[in-house]
Amino acid sequence: MKTTVFSTHQFEKPYLESANNDTHELKLLEVRLTENTAPLAEGSEAISLFTSDDASEGVLEKLSALGVKYIALRTAGYNNVAIEKAKELGITVSRVPAYSPYAIAEHTVALILALNRKLIRSHNRVRDMNFSLNGLTGFDMNGKTVGVMGTGKIGKVLIKILHGFGCKILAYDLEEVEELKEKYGVRFTDCLTLCSKADIISLHVPFTPETKHIIDAEHIRVMKKGVMLINTSRGALVDTKAVINGLKSGKIGYFGIDVYEEEEGLFFEDHSDEILQDDVIARLMTFSNVLITSHQAFLTDTALTNIADTTIYNLDCFEKGIASENEIPIKSPPNMH
Repeated sequence: MKTTVFSTHQFEKPYLESANNDTHELKLLEVRLTENTAPLAEGSEAISLFTSDDASEGVLEKLSALGVKYIALRTAGYNNVAIEKAKELGITVSRVPAYSPYAIAEHTVALILALNRKLIRSHNRVRDMNFSLNGLTGFDMNGKTVGVMGTGKIGKVLIKILHGFGCKILAYDLEEVEELKEKYGVRFTDCLTLCSKADIISLHVPFTPETKHIIDAEHIRVMKKGVMLINTSRGALVDTKAVINGLKSGKIGYFGIDVYEEEEGLFFEDHSDEILQDDVIARLMTFSNVLITSHQAFLTDTALTNIADTTIYNLDCFEKGIASENEIPIKSPPNMH
C-alpha cells in the first residue's frame, strides 16, 4: 500500500524500514504536513504523521480530495488531528498508544537530577579547567515531596522510580489509583494543594482544553519558594510567560522542559545558522537554572522500535480491512505523547 510518511527524521528512518520489511511502499518525506505540503500525499491511500504535523480541518479536506483514507500517527497524542472532521470525511486515524512509558519517566528523572546537581554547569566548568565546587550545591532527593500531576502509564513509572529515591509523593488525577496508594504511599490531592506542598512538580496529564495552562500565575503563586517544575508532557500545560516571571522572582528555583508550547517549526530541526525569532524561549535560555531538551524524552531504541512496529501493524490492519485496536474514536480524550 502506498503510504506517504511526513516529518520523517533520520533517527527513525532505519526503524521504520526494518519494521516495514518492504511490505508497504513508503514515501519518506522530511517535510511537515501543512496545507502547502498536503499535495505531496497524492497517490497514497494512507499517510503517517508525527507530533509536529498539521492535520487540521482544512488540511484533512485536501487529503480527502487526494484519496487519503487512513492516517497512521507515530505518536500517542493526537491533538494535532481534527478527529471529528476525519470521521466525517471517512478517514480512519490510528495511533501508537504506548511505546515506552519508561523512556519518558526516565528522561524526567534525568532532568530532575541534572538540574538539582547542576551537572551542565559543572561539566562546562571542568572543560574550562575550573574545578571549583562553589555554586554547585544540590539537595538529597530522599525525603523530598514530589507532586506528580497525571498518574497514567508514564506517571506510574515515574512514581515507582521516585519511591526508590525515598521521596514522599503527592498525586493529582481525575481518578485515584489504589495500587499507587498501597505500594508507594501516594497521597492523592487537588491541583492547588499539590502545587503548594511539593518541592518538585512533574507534569504528566494529557493536553485538553481543560488542562491548557494548568500551571499558570495562580498556581505558581502558591508554590514553595525555589520549587522545581518539570514538563515532559505537552508544552501548552504551562503558561511559559508566567513561569519566566516565577523564575525572575525566585519562586521557581529550577525549570526543566522537554516540550514547549510554541515548539512547532522549532524543535526537531537544526536552526544553528539562524536568528532565533521566539523571544519567549530565548528568554528561558538565559537562565542558568533552566534546562531545555528538544522533545527527546521518547528517544530510546526501545521506544523507536515500538513506534515503528505499531505504525506498520496499523497500516497492515487497514490494508487487510481489519479494525486496529489502536484506532481513535470520536471525542476520546487525547493521550500525552
